[in-house]
Amino acid sequence: MLTAAVALLFVGAAWALNNSLSLTVSSSSGNATSPLQYGVMFEDINHSGDGGIYAELIQNRAFQGNTVFPSTIRPWTAVNGATLTLQNTSTPLSSALPVSVNVAGSTSGIGISNPGFYGIDVKPQTYTGSFYVSGSYSGSFSAALASTTSGNVLTSAEIQSQSVYGKWTQHNFTLNPTTAASDVNNTFSLTFDGAAVNGSLNFNLISLFPPTYNNRPNGLRVDLMEALKGLNPSFLRFPGGNNLEGNDPPYRWKWNETIGPLTDRPGRPGTWGYENTDGLGLIEYLDWCTDLSLEPILAVWAGEYLDGTITPEDALQPYIDDALNELEFIMGSPSTPYGSLRVSLGLGTAPLAQIRYLEIGNEDNLGGGQSSYDAYRFPLFYNAVKNVYPDMNVIASTPDLTLPGDALSDFHEYARPDAFVSQFGMFDQGVPQHKTLIGEYATLQYNKPGGGGANFSAPRAPFPFWEGSVAEAVFLLGAERNAASILGASYAPTLQNVDSTQWVPDLISYTADQDADVRSTSWQMIALLSASRIAETRAVTADADAAAGPGPVYWVAGTKSASSNSSSASSPAQQKRHPHFPRQSPPSETAGYIFKAAVYNATSEIEMSVSFPGVSAGSTATLTVLTAPGGPLTYNRPGGEEVVTKSVSSVTASGNGTFGFVAPDLSVLVLETD
Repeated sequence: MLTAAVALLFVGAAWALNNSLSLTVSSSSGNATSPLQYGVMFEDINHSGDGGIYAELIQNRAFQGNTVFPSTIRPWTAVNGATLTLQNTSTPLSSALPVSVNVAGSTSGIGISNPGFYGIDVKPQTYTGSFYVSGSYSGSFSAALASTTSGNVLTSAEIQSQSVYGKWTQHNFTLNPTTAASDVNNTFSLTFDGAAVNGSLNFNLISLFPPTYNNRPNGLRVDLMEALKGLNPSFLRFPGGNNLEGNDPPYRWKWNETIGPLTDRPGRPGTWGYENTDGLGLIEYLDWCTDLSLEPILAVWAGEYLDGTITPEDALQPYIDDALNELEFIMGSPSTPYGSLRVSLGLGTAPLAQIRYLEIGNEDNLGGGQSSYDAYRFPLFYNAVKNVYPDMNVIASTPDLTLPGDALSDFHEYARPDAFVSQFGMFDQGVPQHKTLIGEYATLQYNKPGGGGANFSAPRAPFPFWEGSVAEAVFLLGAERNAASILGASYAPTLQNVDSTQWVPDLISYTADQDADVRSTSWQMIALLSASRIAETRAVTADADAAAGPGPVYWVAGTKSASSNSSSASSPAQQKRHPHFPRQSPPSETAGYIFKAAVYNATSEIEMSVSFPGVSAGSTATLTVLTAPGGPLTYNRPGGEEVVTKSVSSVTASGNGTFGFVAPDLSVLVLETD
């Protein structure tokens, strides 16, 4: 029979009798943890791509359309009585962008105006723009940003026309406002002298970018990239998510229609109710990974649409080939067909990235897809990929199948707080040979009397709330404790434009105002846990008076990496294949210790003491504690105050080398030796 102390070595959670708990971290070696413990999941939902992290300011810049979302002039409007008409001209800008807007009128100053994605943020900085025009005109164009609040022009530029009849000509310009607008109620306009035009002019691909992250052309929003960087993430899972699959044929995400010049990207109907421009394409995703030092976890379409259409086995091979072509485009030698395509696009002879993780589909257990995924879709993809890339870590989009070889699986969980806490030990029986990626998780709704899981048909919390964030922390600590069988975890969805939302709650919320982003309570929790990376887990024993869990204190402990001072304990390049993670630092090189804990549903604050091996009296540690004084259901919201309080203090070890501190109810904390 196990004693309470021995049992708690494995449980990692305990009732604290007399509101006190003493824990001892073992000196024996444990499991090396994944370098990818915390990451980012992305798909274009909530206008998180177009109108979100993709920095393009002009909405409907190229009049893209299809049978699902036909081309439209909206939200463009006419300036000075111009007549606007969508046209398929005999000489289109490109086969990918055949529709343009014809602007006709006989007075000066006619043109078109665009409100951006629910506003345009104007401040003293350089905006880079361009447009294509067709038609005979020797005058000049005026590009301007103006305030609808005051009616004032904030900045403008004159561009001499190079436009000729029967040909499309690109014009480039910059705008340099000297003062900031009072709000985001601003518009972009492009005008010309209609009296000097013989007939009318056609415009297409009208673009305007603010400064982008790392100043990349066609790049990403600085503020949102900074918010993601603050999570200290290690991987990016992309491009979805449901948006990978497409609602119905033929509108899956097609990598080869998202590369090259913007004139060659036709766009597609996204699965979340709006057109995707695909300006944020495969190249931009890989640049994102480069800029934030993220391991790419690339998902490929696996033969199932969201409407339940499933590709028969005898018709699947072209889609397997398509996935292999994508990998060849990214990594292949210039002598290969798709490596040569990469070079022809000016992307260089070197690989764009090293893809070590490839996910086959997304949630293929849903929509009637489980049987075909298990029977032939996943095995055929797996075998084909491993035949060409034997070291590739191939991830199944569901754990609900028998995994071949060294395949991994992707587990998604949307739940209520109590349900997440009850899953603290979910991964205790994980199989190291078949590691689990927690590709999506979030607390959807508040607890309800009698318990129960999430109800996708019921109202949801508008934003992550503190009780849910603490519950997610418990779940994540359970995953960290099982380092041998967990690849990493990512919250979903990550981004939300609050002016166009299809799913709540979301990790980061924003508007056109780049100074008003909202980092949720779950962002605060993840940022804390991710910043202090455990290199190797260690067992923990509790004092004999403590009763084995569940809760209210849940924990994980381990060593810091000697080479990285705990933060980002190893680079993604250190982990190249499964089933075993490399040991990141031998015991003799241990740089110190980390203890992480979450307190959920305690009756009062907990007097805690934690001792680490080899720590002597007078040693110090840094204690960081997150709480929400406003209560369990408080959340960060646009225009509101930050509800999470972060307390950082130095703790000194007592005579026996033990660190003592108080852990409040509904708190998340990290204790890290100095």
